[in-house]
Amino acid sequence: MDFSSVWKKSFLRIKNLVLIGGPDDGVITPWQSSFFGFYDKKENVVEMKDQRFYRKNLFGLKKLDARGGISMCVRPGVKHSEWILFPGREMKSLQIIGAVSLLLLLMGAHIEGYKPVIIVHGIRQAPEDLKALTEHIEQAHPGTEVHVISLFDKEKSFKPMWKQVNGFRTEIKAIMQKNPNGVHLLCYSQGGLICRAVLYRIPYHNVHTFISLASPQAGQYGVPDAVLDWLISKKFVSSQCYKKGLQQSFCDYWNDPHRRSMYRNNSVFLAPINGDRPDPKMKVWKKSFLRIKNLVLIGGPDDGVITPWQSSFFGFYDKKDNVVEMKDQRFYRKNLFGLKTLDARGGISTCVRPGVEHTTWYSNFTVFKDCIEKWLI
Repeated sequence: MDFSSVWKKSFLRIKNLVLIGGPDDGVITPWQSSFFGFYDKKENVVEMKDQRFYRKNLFGLKKLDARGGISMCVRPGVKHSEWILFPGREMKSLQIIGAVSLLLLLMGAHIEGYKPVIIVHGIRQAPEDLKALTEHIEQAHPGTEVHVISLFDKEKSFKPMWKQVNGFRTEIKAIMQKNPNGVHLLCYSQGGLICRAVLYRIPYHNVHTFISLASPQAGQYGVPDAVLDWLISKKFVSSQCYKKGLQQSFCDYWNDPHRRSMYRNNSVFLAPINGDRPDPKMKVWKKSFLRIKNLVLIGGPDDGVITPWQSSFFGFYDKKDNVVEMKDQRFYRKNLFGLKTLDARGGISTCVRPGVEHTTWYSNFTVFKDCIEKWLI
């Protein structure tokens, strides 16, 4: 694989490049090499701006210069071994390294430049359904490790949520252990709830950014086409999920705003993870959840499946079917699982996109460019 574009992009993440050297160095030959100058075949020194790599902007030097990011400090009378002792202007945070070492360091940045991305699919899906999303990531960030976990695929995705959480936890933890510098979680629909519970269950995880893509984080109170073949009405769903304890993933995040007591007493998954029913493990879950740096919530009014669509942003119905936004929800106000803390430190970002149906979020390139790409670094 050609990593030149990755190296260039990584190099250009710096804000300033400070080049320091001088004519009496005595080691760097020619001394102008400290400033990207070098000999031509007649041993005349060609300055940086006349070098081919600058003119063609091969690794970003010209672009960095154009935005005022390159500064030079030429000092005569300083030998090579004296630079770090040179009694010039105080530089509190400047680390002086040679130009060649700098380039080698930055050219190796592709190894750690992009954190691995772990993707968890939604209900009735398998990894092949998310092929477009994987391609978007690989095209935008070449060299990125993308892990689309093949577990509880298709009809097996109806298994109880805690069973799925335990399975995905094992797979995700193994990937984390191989990547000590951190990973990103990108989880779609039902997968977004699975991923949040996985974060709860791995106390020392290293997830940097958790992207929840069209996921019913505050629950579901609508019957999508995916389950119309066996569930008829909202009242029927509640009776099956709460009274009979139907062992289906969909029931585990069914949230009936008109039957609060039934929900709190019978919801074995959503009620405890959202703090709607006290759980002795919540203190540990909260601490684990707050290890993430960023929570990115993505959804929109034309989703057609997530009901209400604001559930993708932790909003949900009250008993009159009016939508109560995240910040007015009890679990936010009382900071039950850390959402308020995360928000206070600037760790929550939202991306609302109209015109996107539920089954197209993961393949929509505009959604990827606007809502996802910038977080996968």
